[in-house]
Amino acid sequence: MATESNPLIDEGLVDFLLYSVLDAESLCELDAYQQHSKETFDMFIDSVRRFARQDLLPTYKPMDENPPVFRDGRVHTHPALPALYESMIELGVLTATRPEAVGGQQIPMLVYTMASAYLMAANLGAYGFVGLTHGAAHLIEAFGSEELKERFMSRMYEGEWTGTMALTEPHAGSSLADIRTSATPTDDGHYLIKGSKIFISGADHQVADNIVNLALARIDGAPDGTKGISLFAIPRLRDEGGKLVPNDVTVAGLIHKIGWKGLPSLALEFGDEGDCRGWLVGEPHQGLRYMFQMMNEARIMVGVNATATASAAYHESLAYARDRKQGRALGSRGGEMVPIIEHSDVRRMLLRQKAIVEGSLALLATVSRYADVAAHGGSDEVRERANILLDLLTPVAKTFPAEKGFEANALAVQILGGYGYTSEYLPEAYMRDQKLNTLHEGTNGIQSMDLLGRKVMSKGGASLRALAEEIGASVVRAREAGCDPELCSALDEAVGTVGAITVELGQRGMAGDADAMLGHSWDYLDMFATLVIGWQWLNMASVAKSAPISEERRQAIDASTQYWIRTEVPRIALLANLCRANEDSYIRAQPDWF
Repeated sequence: MATESNPLIDEGLVDFLLYSVLDAESLCELDAYQQHSKETFDMFIDSVRRFARQDLLPTYKPMDENPPVFRDGRVHTHPALPALYESMIELGVLTATRPEAVGGQQIPMLVYTMASAYLMAANLGAYGFVGLTHGAAHLIEAFGSEELKERFMSRMYEGEWTGTMALTEPHAGSSLADIRTSATPTDDGHYLIKGSKIFISGADHQVADNIVNLALARIDGAPDGTKGISLFAIPRLRDEGGKLVPNDVTVAGLIHKIGWKGLPSLALEFGDEGDCRGWLVGEPHQGLRYMFQMMNEARIMVGVNATATASAAYHESLAYARDRKQGRALGSRGGEMVPIIEHSDVRRMLLRQKAIVEGSLALLATVSRYADVAAHGGSDEVRERANILLDLLTPVAKTFPAEKGFEANALAVQILGGYGYTSEYLPEAYMRDQKLNTLHEGTNGIQSMDLLGRKVMSKGGASLRALAEEIGASVVRAREAGCDPELCSALDEAVGTVGAITVELGQRGMAGDADAMLGHSWDYLDMFATLVIGWQWLNMASVAKSAPISEERRQAIDASTQYWIRTEVPRIALLANLCRANEDSYIRAQPDWF
């Protein structure tokens, strides 16, 4: 039983973030976005939101209950998918952010993030075909030759063909340095590909005529490790004389998942018959560098998906809490039962969900705006500052919504009680979906090491200093706006704590003690993300003081800000102490102890 009126994402919050907090209209002053206005932004979001609510959401449960099947050598997806995909193409979702030269609308990433969140909240499996195709086509657009753009990119952007990201191999997982897929050059301009890939989403279906796999492989004689990896476009079917023929790409198996059931995940074999042809994208041995473009885009989209999934579950539990009557008000010995939202513990769970969901959406919106400015800002200095902030916050934007989003999803199940544990209601399905977001596109543990080992230490700590300046400016504005001085001081103090522990850990790394530096990378990420979400909430609270919003929304923002800074930000000191003390129980634990 789904709540038909589920808004998926609060549209008032979306407007507040877009136009009051992040001033999306000012992006129209940049050369890349001069053709746009608030009206075009709203038109795009409204059309996508309407489609998500009216057409996409009703297909979610049927797809969850009827996952893809492998039959007669092909994967068969839900029959509704081709029409849904075509509708998303017609809405312009696939090429929304791309320039007009390749058929796009040049919509800012900030606006696209808000629109796409509705699609993900409605049916993430269906949207997955769009997201993967966009990422793969964008890789070819950025690094491919004109011939490759004509051969592959154009058909992908037109929606005729779809795309995938084929990185993972059965023996290697996230260790891309260990991939074995080989590429042998020929005199005809293509390479013969031989190897296996696993967990490849959307690599076989009937949604489109053809599928282009963007895959990493080693050219014969290439160096070991990541330096020897190249990127190839490998279609399922290849064009020979205007006719599509099999390209020796076979499905080795369909992976049965607990969630994301609308989007098939597959094991693939390339070159079983020695005739799998791939086309080199860009220069040899640069594949991993190229792929990082798609990976970083995907990590932000994972964060958006995690936020959207938690948001849909939050609104389901909110509607249930308002409707479900059970028990009576505290102190009452009789009378009618009251809706469970009247019970303080239920409001505790709802407020925590709200703080996580809306704080995550604010973070993803902020990061998306940095992406817009990094690409199209008016000066080198402005673009560079936005880029280092984008780079620093990407692991947080991926990890926090996924990790805390799963907690939020569990709270939604809890609010529904026994009904939440049944498949009749949607929260259990959303919780199953959410778990994947902590695993794909680099596990949360990998993201924590990336943040501490690379991002905060890069360029002599310039990115961390830039973030501290951004948060400091927000604290000043909050004080001037009349926000609670205690909340301002708490966040200001937390900035200093994070900065100090970062220096200490960095010094350990420079001294050659990697364990002492990275052993608590997860605690560091937790601490860092808690600060960043506190910053988002304080920023929203200060803007809300004078924004054209309802008094009810203003008070709700104040309550969420108070909740996060008073209940979560104090954890920063504890986590910093763990890092500082180098508590080493699991570092020194030996494998045979378990």
